[in-house]
Order: sequence, then C-alpha cells, then structure tokens
Amino acid sequence: MKLLEEALKIVLDSAYEAGTEKAEINDSLNRILAEDVFSDMNMPPFNKSAMDGYACRKDDLKNELEVIETIQAGQVPVKKVFKNQCSKIMTGSMVPAGADCVIMVEDTEEIAENKIVFTKEKTNQNIAFKAEDIKTGDVVLKKGTLIKAQHIAILASVGCTKPNVYRKIKVGVISTGSELVEPDQKPGVSQIRNSNAYQLLAQIEKIGCIPNYVGIAIDTHEASLKAITTALNNNDVILLSGGVSMGEFDFIPEILKDLNVEIFFKTLAVQPGKPTVFGRTGKKFVFGLPGNPVSSFNIFELLTKPLIYKMMGHNYKPPAIKLPLVKTYERKKARRLSFIPVKITDDGKVLPLEYHGSAHIRAMVYADGLISVPIGVTKINKGELVNVRQI
Repeated sequence: MKLLEEALKIVLDSAYEAGTEKAEINDSLNRILAEDVFSDMNMPPFNKSAMDGYACRKDDLKNELEVIETIQAGQVPVKKVFKNQCSKIMTGSMVPAGADCVIMVEDTEEIAENKIVFTKEKTNQNIAFKAEDIKTGDVVLKKGTLIKAQHIAILASVGCTKPNVYRKIKVGVISTGSELVEPDQKPGVSQIRNSNAYQLLAQIEKIGCIPNYVGIAIDTHEASLKAITTALNNNDVILLSGGVSMGEFDFIPEILKDLNVEIFFKTLAVQPGKPTVFGRTGKKFVFGLPGNPVSSFNIFELLTKPLIYKMMGHNYKPPAIKLPLVKTYERKKARRLSFIPVKITDDGKVLPLEYHGSAHIRAMVYADGLISVPIGVTKINKGELVNVRQI
C-alpha cells in the first residue's frame, strides 16, 4: 500500500499545465490566473478625502476658516486653499492643492455664511494619498491565483476585463455496478441509488471545472470498456466510482491495462480509501475510486483536487486549522492513516461525529472538516490539538 504522501507526490509529479484562454471578468470566478496582472494606474489616482468635511491646512485649525468652494466626488477642485481657507469636500473627492488635512463635518461649527471653526483639539489627516495602495506597474495579482470575489474587484480596478486564465479541466464521471439506479428511480430489492456520481460532479463543479457524467456502467466487461473509452475520448481526467476492489466482477484494472493506462498505484494506506487506482495514458488521467461515498469524497479531496488544481496552475493548499478535541478519540486498528469527520463547536473545539465507516454518508452532512489519525496512533486525548482539514 502507498502512503498518502507517496501517492500525492506521484499524482502531482505526473501533472502537466493545461492551456490558457481569455475569460470575461464576470466569468472568471474560481478560475486560475495564467499570468501576473499589473496595475495601469495609481490607486488612489489622486489625494482623496476619506471623510465628508472640510479640506484645510493643519496650521490654521485654531482660526476661523473661510469656505471658498464645495468639491463633489468626481469634480476637480478649482481653487487652491491658502491661509485660513478651506473647501467643503465629500468622501472620495480630490483634495485641493494647499490642503494637508480634512476635518470631519461633525467636528466643525458654522459661525456665519461661508465661515466655520474647528471644535476639536486635533484631527487625523483623513486623506488617502495618491498611490499609497498601488503604484502604476505594480503586480496586483500573481500567476497561479485562484480568483475569488475580492480578486474580481482588483481586476476591475486595474481595467483587466479579460484576464488570461488556465482552461477549465474536463472531468468525466462513471459509476460502476449493476446494483445502481439513478436518483429519480425507485431501487429494487437488491439495488441502491447512485449517490457517488452526483457527489463527485458537485465536487468537480465547486473547483471550477467542467463535469461530464458518462453514466452507470453495469458489471460487464463490455459495458465498462465502452464507458471508459467514451470518457477517455472526451475528458482530461476520468473518475471511476467502484469496481476497483478484489471482487469477481471488478473489471476496471484489467480494462485500464487493455487501454494502455499505466497504473502507478492500486492501494493506499488510507482509511477510508484503500482500494484507489491511479493511472495515466498520454495526457489523460484516471482515478479508480472506492465505491463507498465517504471514500470517494475523501480521495477526491486528498488526491484528485490537488492534481486538477496543479493542471490549472494553482498550488493548492487545503485549508486547515488547529483546534482542541472535545472528547477523547480511540480506534482499535491503526494500520492506515484515518480521516474522521468532525464538527467545530461554537466554542472553537473539535467534536468527532458518529461515524460507522465509508458508507456512512450522513456523517459528512454535519461535518465541517476532517481530522487525520496517523498510522500507529490508536488514541487522541481530550484537549489535544488536532489539525482540522476544512471541507
């Protein structure tokens, strides 16, 4: 069995970067930048008022001030501020020449028409100075950035309306097993609904890829071969759910060999997720995932997601936090690295959820993340800090 660290290295070392394309800014969320983005202007582009108030000179704050003009946002000041003068100014407006601070309107008193006095002892400058955030030519977003909502604002600010991004990876999903029926069908006595495929399709879409559902392949060599061939012809990565264990009708490893898929590993020292196959043919990748839903969910998160992100130029680091356990966790067997679904409590602690094994998908419904229990460890004590891999 491969250790998870060994398997992850094999997966990532086999990756290649996909091609690039231009994306409209409104279609770039969850895409990966394929080049650095530079600013075409200073930000702020001028000395900008941070308050509604009066732009004046600090040296004159103890004196009566004459209001010489009103400056609205988007308006260029007409007059320069001289001794004992000020300009009424709105938030975001250009600060006039001669002024070195903006006093807040609530800190002033109007004593006559166009005459005010400052009613406090001191003031902050209340000015956002030209280029204090970004200078023309600065790199504002780096190649490999996973574009989130806050990055969209930066792209818009620097006029990058068609960022160069990596193309979306196409991921085909096949569920194997004669016992499976689609979710809209009522299962027979020996049948179950196909949950794995739809879970995987959602995981694929969540990371900004193109999911392609090939369908259910019944347990015959012919049906499995046809489904896998179709998937390989139309996708970059193939996910097979089930059919990779040691059962009499598990044809997948044999079919992959016939299709010239080089197999890098067949089993992992991971629980759940032991019967996991990974291979490659040309520029196509194949994951044979376990048939149980928790297993397939975990292996996608642990191995498939990092591969896909690397293909799209992103160095994926799973979000993790370190928190104390609410209660002691124990297990009997410790031959594999275990991943246990947990909930984060309101007081910032980790509660292992009731979990019956790789088929217990309901446990994942309430999970905020997973904790890993290393090989050889049978007990983690209450209060001990654990790494929570958020999902």
